[in-house]
Amino acid sequence: MAGVTLDHVSKIFGEVRAVNDLTIQIHDKEFLVLVGPSGCGKSTALRLIAGLEEATAGDIYIGDRRVNDVAPKDRDIAMVFQSYALYPHMTVYDNLAFGLKLRKTPKSEIDRRVKEAAEILGLQNLLKRKPKQLSGGQRQRVALGRAIVREPLVFLMDEPLSNLDAKLRVQTRAELIKLHQRLQTTVIYVTHDQVEAMTMGHRIAVMRDGILQQLDTPQVLYDRPSNMFVAGFIGSPSMNFFEGTVSGTDSELWVEAGTLKLRVPDHRLAQVKAAVGREVVFGIRPEDIHHPMDRRDAPDHQKAKVTVEVVEPLGSEQFVYLRSGAQEFTSRMSSRAQLAAGNNVDVVFDTEKMHVFDKQTEMALA
Repeated sequence: MAGVTLDHVSKIFGEVRAVNDLTIQIHDKEFLVLVGPSGCGKSTALRLIAGLEEATAGDIYIGDRRVNDVAPKDRDIAMVFQSYALYPHMTVYDNLAFGLKLRKTPKSEIDRRVKEAAEILGLQNLLKRKPKQLSGGQRQRVALGRAIVREPLVFLMDEPLSNLDAKLRVQTRAELIKLHQRLQTTVIYVTHDQVEAMTMGHRIAVMRDGILQQLDTPQVLYDRPSNMFVAGFIGSPSMNFFEGTVSGTDSELWVEAGTLKLRVPDHRLAQVKAAVGREVVFGIRPEDIHHPMDRRDAPDHQKAKVTVEVVEPLGSEQFVYLRSGAQEFTSRMSSRAQLAAGNNVDVVFDTEKMHVFDKQTEMALA
């Protein structure tokens, strides 16, 4: 097995800089997820590692070996794409074995690897079937198996679950996590789905316009986003943002955003005091806005009177769309809270989990 290093890597297509000075070190046996919106450069970064695109600048290493000038077939990687790309006239067994046959691998070794991969993926009873006789999930497992039999140093996966329905995606996601635990190999996984990223990755690299925004564990990205883009991208529903100002003294600071006025917690004072008098963006996640029945002991400086616009019941919880003055925002509340459109309620903002961003740079202050 081996780690992968991207050292100040850039890729330019004409006037478009698809990847801009990207530096990432992916550890041996790590499951790293590249995530971001469409066009952010994540798939291009994967193709650069695979050798399907040539880097305009920078160096790419697999293990200790610089691979910029190494052909894709010699990089000892295996790639799983969004499309299954199975040969329709071949059986599952032959689809799994095809790449090994091209490499003139001995028949006994091919048979061992194919049967081992089939057992790992639960395909042992499907080896004689052809792709048209398989479900979408089974075809995706065959595509994964074709990569596994290669026994590569690194697996590269480009949105492999995007063709599956919602239920099957959840199931296959769990299978991929178990597969990585069993194989203990390096995986670089591309997705635009932040839920996939949060549940699968040891670390997540968030990209935007070809630039790495933040690289860290899922929990750190959620708790301490480095800027407004990461804060809004990670988490579902996304973080609420309120434009406002910071006022007060060194010992007591307030964030004022329209009709909202919330006190900055003591442990954030040092970070926020430099922004007194400046325009800021106050951020808080929907799950940190509570119904008063769930926070009966909350102090007054955490409360605000708001109007309920829409309620979306989801069984165990509900999304409540609220309004304060001209500002609309979302809360994720327990289904115990009996609310209806038009209700006025004093919601509780858990300011211990508030975020404050500089309005101009969009970088986090607290």
